Amino acid sequence: MTKLLEWLCGVSAVLVAWVLVAFDPLDLSVPRTYREVAWPMPLYLLVSFGCFSLATVGYRVATFNDCHEAAEELQAQIKEAKKDLRKKGLKI
Repeated sequence: MTKLLEWLCGVSAVLVAWVLVAFDPLDLSVPRTYREVAWPMPLYLLVSFGCFSLATVGYRVATFNDCHEAAEELQAQIKEAKKDLRKKGLKI
C-alpha cells in the first residue's frame, strides 16, 4: 500500500467518523455536546497539521548536515571551468 493510499484511508475514516457525529445521519442519538465539539474539529485538525508541518520543517532545517567534500569538489570544478574559459579567451 502506498503512502498516498494510507493517508487517503486515514483521512476518509476520520471524515466518516466526523460526519456520523456532526450530522447524525443514522439517528444514533449522539448527545448535543458531542456535536458541538465535533463541528470545529476539522479546523483544529488543520491548525494542528500546520503546526506539526512547521515544526518538522524547522527541525529538519536546524539539523541539516553540511557536506564539506562536495563543497570542495564544487569549488575545484568552478576553478577548472574558469581556467578553461580563460583559455578560450573569455575575460572573467
